Amino acid sequence: MKLTTAVARERFEQARVARLATVSGGGAPHLVPVTFAVIDPMEVDPAIDAGLIVFAVDHKPKSTSALRRLDNIAANPLVCFLVDHYADDWDLLWWCRADAVAAVLDGDVRTLAIDALRSKYPQYEQRPPTGVVVGCAVTGWSGWRAAA
Repeated sequence: MKLTTAVARERFEQARVARLATVSGGGAPHLVPVTFAVIDPMEVDPAIDAGLIVFAVDHKPKSTSALRRLDNIAANPLVCFLVDHYADDWDLLWWCRADAVAAVLDGDVRTLAIDALRSKYPQYEQRPPTGVVVGCAVTGWSGWRAAA
């Protein structure tokens, strides 16, 4: 059963992790889990009426600081996020997707993004991200749930 935009966004915002899909300039897909927060557009730019999803390059171990997701966003800023709930009882299944346009943040918006991440994740309160912060202006929310 299709979710309304409001329900898809609400379920998405409550999730602790999302999968971020990017595509390289050459067309190769790339998928990684990310922690994230959703910022109310009125705090950033009213023209972003569907919300701004933010994530940061943080202190979690990585094989390199030259992250493919950042290279892909520079080459093609169209991204997609997915959160989902799986259960062996398939009547409980659901997923929510956000399509967006990504860009590296700086200045006041970067600070707002870090504050939102710190509010959502205690780990960031203790150790705020110091790396690149990305903001993704949502162009559409969609979702589905099992018809129970």
